[in-house]
Amino acid sequence: MMQQSERSSSESYFWPAIWAVTLHALLFGTLFVSFAFTPELPPARPVIQTTLYQLKSQSQATTQTNQKIAGEAKKTASRQYEVEQLEQKKVEQQKQEAAKAAEQKKVEEARKAEATKQAEAQKQAEAKKAEEKQKADFAKKKAEDEAKKKAAEEAKKKAAAEAAKKKAADDAKKKAAADAAKKKAAQEAARKSAEDKKAQALAELLSDTTERQQALADTQGDQVAGSLDDLIIKLVSEQWQRPPSARNGMSVEVVISMLPDGTITNASISRSSGDAPFDNSAVAAVRNVGRIPEMQQLDRATFDRMYRQRSIIFKPEDLDL
Repeated sequence: MMQQSERSSSESYFWPAIWAVTLHALLFGTLFVSFAFTPELPPARPVIQTTLYQLKSQSQATTQTNQKIAGEAKKTASRQYEVEQLEQKKVEQQKQEAAKAAEQKKVEEARKAEATKQAEAQKQAEAKKAEEKQKADFAKKKAEDEAKKKAAEEAKKKAAAEAAKKKAADDAKKKAAADAAKKKAAQEAARKSAEDKKAQALAELLSDTTERQQALADTQGDQVAGSLDDLIIKLVSEQWQRPPSARNGMSVEVVISMLPDGTITNASISRSSGDAPFDNSAVAAVRNVGRIPEMQQLDRATFDRMYRQRSIIFKPEDLDL
């Protein structure tokens, strides 16, 4: 800054000095021309003195003029210097202001660039966060859909298994019911067939005339009793449930009370086997028979004499038919 100021000061003195030298040169040139074209006059002292005086006066005037010019030049140079100094200060101030403005602008631009950079970074971070959230939501939704799909498939499989199990159980029940119905029908048919055969045999046995029955009573009484006793044992065996304690070789005697139409009114033990469960099972089986229709084919006298009360001996081996 000092060098620049010195250079400006030197420049401010340069032009005034040039102008002063130029003016002096012009003055000297004018005087020289004046002397060269002056006519020669006869020597005369007064004239010479006057001329010298005039020259002297002219020399003084020139000196004063030069001084005045120099003073004006100096004043001009001083004012010029001041103006130049002011201009220089103004230029320096403008430069400083421009530099300050440029620096401020640079700082502002840097700040704006940094803000833009931060905004862009934040924008990218938000975009990345949004993308990650979108991916996470998509993955979550996909997992939920897969879980729902899997649960639906599992429910469907379970429902199908339950349906199959239920169908199998229903089929098994239906088959068991059908088998039981068939078995019961077969048992009923077998029982009916046996009853029909027994009834037919008894009817044939009792179809003779009363006289012949009376004649054959003594000889065939045991056969008729045996036939009906077999029928009673068969009917009781169908209703008998073998207890775990029953063993072959046991025997229990049960007194059966009946009506003429074959209805069993009572069953009681007259001689125990020694095993209460077996005795009770025999009594229960007799009572479960309920009624023996074949007794209606006997005449009243024979029924009263033989089956109003009839003692039957039951054995496990006889009941396991």
